[in-house]
Amino acid sequence: MSLNGGRGFASDNSATIHPDVLAAIARVNVGHTFGYGHDEYTGGVERLVAAQFGQYARAFLVFNGTGANVLSLRAVCRPWDGVICATTAHLNVDECGAPEHIAGVKLLTVEAENGKLTPALVRRRIDRLGDEHAVQPRVISVSQCTELGTLYTQDEMQGLGEFAREHGLILHVDGARLANAAAALDVKLFAAAGDADVVSFGGTKNGLLAAEAVVFVRSELADGFLYLRKQSLQLASKMRFLAAQFEALIRNQLWLQCAGHANAMAARLAVALRDVPGLTITRPVETNAVFAVLPPAVTASLQHDYPFYVWDEVAGEVRWMCSWDTTEEDVDQFAAAVRAALG
Repeated sequence: MSLNGGRGFASDNSATIHPDVLAAIARVNVGHTFGYGHDEYTGGVERLVAAQFGQYARAFLVFNGTGANVLSLRAVCRPWDGVICATTAHLNVDECGAPEHIAGVKLLTVEAENGKLTPALVRRRIDRLGDEHAVQPRVISVSQCTELGTLYTQDEMQGLGEFAREHGLILHVDGARLANAAAALDVKLFAAAGDADVVSFGGTKNGLLAAEAVVFVRSELADGFLYLRKQSLQLASKMRFLAAQFEALIRNQLWLQCAGHANAMAARLAVALRDVPGLTITRPVETNAVFAVLPPAVTASLQHDYPFYVWDEVAGEVRWMCSWDTTEEDVDQFAAAVRAALG
């Protein structure tokens, strides 16, 4: 795919960088300072990020979402531990085996409607406790929002948190799109994450260049994390440039502006296409994703001009993602193209 300015609905990773983020990077691109986060500016931003999740939380900046997820699991799991997650979780589907290979943990997957775990589903994977021949469940990992664009309500997140505590488990939230979930629920970031113990807080899908954070809501879980981050190749030498991006995201709630807009564009697209003959929207449209089934020939025709992914080749299900920079014109033009392609 060439950089010809063409716009599509492939991923919120395809979007541009928010101008406020680029400006923030430029502002710190002066003078010299200590590297690897050993400067007052980065320390202040890490505290700013942590404060979004609680008084005692600790935040650490990393490069990417897979790194954030894998490091979260490395920090809280022993070599014989397992992580319970939905079959559709990013951990299981789109990280090339990194949790198993790098973190060394076994994923205990569960089929879950619309990608959402429940205490009843998690309970099925809690067995053979104390059996030296079996992996021991240690972590419940949920994506908020899910890979299918669906939301956990606050009550659902609270229920999972209570279940985790009752069973001595740790609740991890893959929050690559946590901002989209919080915007959709109209709550603060910490509320969208529920009773999480550790959060992978995403920025790249919400207007940042290359910046994510691992946030330990339970600060004692962060012991030794500085070494894990370095050992796992996720310690940035020029850390102030990651910090600047997060300062821009948090100050004045840029995260809410960007995520709310992306959600609104997905809702607009769903409304425009909901009753079009030959097209079926397959998932609840709750954040910035629209899933639909189209005839394969129509999908192939549309992809010539509008980049997007086929989610399930067998079912013919496609995924359309909206971003912070998706415009109403983008949505309306694409919806018109879909209607035309369907005849």
